[in-house]
Amino acid sequence: MVYSKLERVTDVNEINHPSIREAMKWFNMVNLRIVYEADLPARSGLGTSSSFAVGLLNGFYALQGKRVDKHQLAKDAIHLERVLCSERGGIQDQIAVSCGGLNRISFDREDFYVDPIVMSIERKRLLKCSLMLFFTGFSRFSSDIQVAHQKNLEDKKNQLLEIKSLVKDAETILTGSGDLNEFGKLLDYAWKLKRSISDRISTNCIDYIYSTAIKAGAIGGKLLGAGGGGFFVFFVEHDKQKAVRKALAKFMEVPFDFENGGTRVLYFTPEAYLKNNN
Repeated sequence: MVYSKLERVTDVNEINHPSIREAMKWFNMVNLRIVYEADLPARSGLGTSSSFAVGLLNGFYALQGKRVDKHQLAKDAIHLERVLCSERGGIQDQIAVSCGGLNRISFDREDFYVDPIVMSIERKRLLKCSLMLFFTGFSRFSSDIQVAHQKNLEDKKNQLLEIKSLVKDAETILTGSGDLNEFGKLLDYAWKLKRSISDRISTNCIDYIYSTAIKAGAIGGKLLGAGGGGFFVFFVEHDKQKAVRKALAKFMEVPFDFENGGTRVLYFTPEAYLKNNN
C-alpha cells in the first residue's frame, strides 16, 4: 500500500516531518511543494530515511543553483539526521546513498573515506545473482534498537571488534578470484555475531526465517540495518534459489540491482525558484 500525509503550513516551525522542517530552516527554504515516493517501506533497514535526507538536501542545493560534492552532501545529511533531528543511528547510510556503488567505507574520529570495491564485471554479476532479498513483513524504528545497542557496547566489545575485522576478509573475497561462496559463509558468521549483541536484534520469527533459508540451501545471510525486522539478504547458489524461494514463499522477495551513481538531480532548473524567492 502507498499512502500519503499532507501538511499545509505557512510557518516552517509548524511542519511535523522533522527532516523537512529542520532542513528548510537550515537552508532557509520557502514556498516549496515536496512530494516523496518510495518503492519500499520505511523503517526496514534499507536506509530509507537517510536516502530521503540526502535527496532532500541535494534538491535544496539544486534549487539554490549550487552543486556540492558527494562527500559534503553525506556530511550534511549526517548533520541533519544526527544533530538537527537528534536521531540515533550510524552514519554509513548517508555515505552509501550519496556516493553509490559497492564500497569500503572507513572511519576515524574526524572524517570518513570511501574506497570502491574493484571487481571484474563477471564476478560482480555473479555476486548480484547469488543474493536474494526477502521482507520479514514487519518494520521497526532503528533508534529503538540503537538504544539497546548502546547499553551493550562495552560488554559486547569483543564481538563488535570481530565484526569489524571481517571487513578485510570480505573485501579480500570479493576482489579476489577464489570461491565466492566464502562470502556467503562470512555472512553467516557475521550474522551470528551480530545477533549476539542484543536480544532486540532478532526474534523467534526472524530466527525461523533464517533457519528455514539455510535448511533450503542458503549458504548465509544477514538481517539488514539495526535489526528487529525489515529485510533479510541471503547468499544462495543459483541451483538452490528455487528451493529457498519455495521455503520462504510466505515472505515477499524483492528483486534488486546494484546502483553505481548515488544521489542525482534529474532536472536542474534553479532559475524559477530563485526568481520567485529573491
